[in-house]
Formats: sequence, C-alpha cells, structure tokens
Amino acid sequence: MNLFERHAAPRLIGVVHLPPLPGSPSRGAMQEVRARAAADAAALAAGGVDGIIVENLGDAPFFGATVDAATIAGLTVAALDVRQAAPEVPPGINVLRNDGPAAVAIAAAVGASFVRVNVLTGAMVTDQGLLQGCARAVAEARACLAPGLRVAADVLVKHATPLGDPDLVEVARDTLARGGAQAVIVSGSGTGRPTDPARAERLVAAGLGPVWIGSGVTLATAARWAGLADVVIVGTALHEDARLDAPLCPRRVAAMKAALSA
Repeated sequence: MNLFERHAAPRLIGVVHLPPLPGSPSRGAMQEVRARAAADAAALAAGGVDGIIVENLGDAPFFGATVDAATIAGLTVAALDVRQAAPEVPPGINVLRNDGPAAVAIAAAVGASFVRVNVLTGAMVTDQGLLQGCARAVAEARACLAPGLRVAADVLVKHATPLGDPDLVEVARDTLARGGAQAVIVSGSGTGRPTDPARAERLVAAGLGPVWIGSGVTLATAARWAGLADVVIVGTALHEDARLDAPLCPRRVAAMKAALSA
C-alpha cells in the first residue's frame, strides 16, 4: 500500500495514542504502554486500516524541538510492539511535539515506512513556545539512517498559530519542494476538531502532491473527503465512545473504512 500517491477513495491511517511514557511528567509504566499499544494496533489491523501512526500523545506537556532519551526509548519499544501486533500494516512515527530527527531514528530502528513532522518548515507559536522547522536535520537523518523513508508534514499545524499571515498553498509548496516532504497534512484547530474542506480543496487545486487530512474526520463527515483527500488520519473517532482514554474499537475502524471506501 503506497500512501504517498493520489487516491480516488481516501486511505485510512489510524493512530496509536500511547499512554504516558516513563520519561513523561506522569511517569507512566512501560508494561501498560506496551499492552495498550499492542491491543490498539491489533484493533486497527482488524478494522482494515491502511497505515498506523504511533505517537506519544500521553506525554503532554510536551518537549518542544528535542525529546529526551527516555521518550525515544519508550517510543521505540512501543513501535516494535505495534509492528508485531499488526505486521501487515505500514507503520509511521510521530514524536511530539516536533522532534523530526528522533522520529526518523525510531523509524529506522523499527522499520517504519514514514514519519509525521508537525513543523517541518517555517515557524509556529505553540503551547511549547516557538517551534521552528527541522527540515535540514530531518533530511540529514534520513540520508544517514533511512534513505527510503517518507515524510508527511503538517502545514500550519493544529494547536498552533503562524507568525504573520502566511498563504496555505505557498507554505505547502515550500514544505514539499524545499522541506523535502512527500505529502502535506491539513488539520482543524486541534485534536479531534474538524478540518475545513476548503483548505484541502486549495491544496488539491494547486496540484502539489498528496493531501492528507489530520483531524476531525468522523463517520458523519467521511463521505465529504472522497475525491479530495488522499489519506485521512483518524484518531479520536476510532476510540470507544470517541474518548481518547478508551481503547480503539475494531467496529468503529471497520465502519470508518467502509464509509471512506463508499
């Protein structure tokens, strides 16, 4: 499954939201992290997802540009558990909040197919402060560790405010042509919040490359992305009762897959 191509029917990427890792302020237990990661990955695979992103959502408040060694170690172990639980599903890595080089290193270690980077180019004001693009460091890490690894990068990422008034299409153009991404991601204002279809329409009309939707897709809104988005990343809506603290639900995953395919 090549997620980095144009698709008439959107492909579905599910998210394994890890509980707090041992290095987080909550000092999570690795045994719990591993069990939850494996169970959620199995649920996503059973529901028929086309890809899985593993990310350390439970670690909030996040480091900004560089995470610590404990986070990298915990994410790596959890990602290996995900691979074992869903061996046929292409995995991806997202190291929150914006450690792109660490994501590349973890991906290389576990054999992941792609990484997500929140701020690959430009700069955004976030709850971690000012996050600046890490495109050069990501490119160097890929060249050294995983030359075939793909990068999906957010443009004007959620939970953030841009400096000035940048044009969405121009940011996407730089993210692809100068930042080295192979796909761009547009989202709503925050986790689980709907993405404005007009933003995706602008990027598709510009013909820049694959367009992924990064937040807010539900069963009720899935149909609107047919013929527009190439990939939808769905996290919140796939959990039991759409609660991030609840397990992922294979029935919800299968229903979402069917809605996108229809």
